[in-house]
Amino acid sequence: MAGGLQTHAENETAPASDADGGPVRRCIVTGKKRPVAELLRFVVGPDDRIVPDLAAGLPGRGLWLSARRDVVNTASEKKLFAKAAKRKVIVPPDLADEIEAQMVRRCMDALGLARRAGQVVAGFEKANAWLRAARGGLLVAARDGGEDGKSKLRALAPGLAQFTVLDAAELGRALGRDHVVHAVVAPGRLADRLVFEQNRLLGFREGAPAGGLSPSQTDE
Repeated sequence: MAGGLQTHAENETAPASDADGGPVRRCIVTGKKRPVAELLRFVVGPDDRIVPDLAAGLPGRGLWLSARRDVVNTASEKKLFAKAAKRKVIVPPDLADEIEAQMVRRCMDALGLARRAGQVVAGFEKANAWLRAARGGLLVAARDGGEDGKSKLRALAPGLAQFTVLDAAELGRALGRDHVVHAVVAPGRLADRLVFEQNRLLGFREGAPAGGLSPSQTDE
């Protein structure tokens, strides 16, 4: 079992909350209770398939896992979804890859919303002007972009939260261009959502939640 993980059943209806009063759930693999924002929810679909529910809005009893690739793989390999659901289920063989792809799409969707709301400036010169005006927000940089331009923009706002999990082609599709290497998202709800989605994606890829303040926090 990966990383000494233990197996536990989960009870979604348990009246549990964290120190801030938010709901918590128990990971069916690690047995640890965590805030729901740090977990992934799954449901059993009408065809008995395990369906990832990243927005935590699908009907049905939820099965919760720590948002890590190794935990998802352990749940699949050890048949823990069936154990927690107390029924036979079908687990897609590429479940972890599907989840990561959905996380990337959620990042792109949030960027698209910010663009349509007029809350994004794209391109090095526009990002440079925005940062020189000290408007704050979220600094966006393609993960496959050149380091020289990224370091120059970071130097203008060293304390600014950064979004760096998409490549230039993905940023371009989200922002209605062929490709984008540099951008800035205005501070606010959508920038905070992007930080959340990025942290969850990084945690899933790397095995531990990524740290970092939200754009709202860094503006204070």
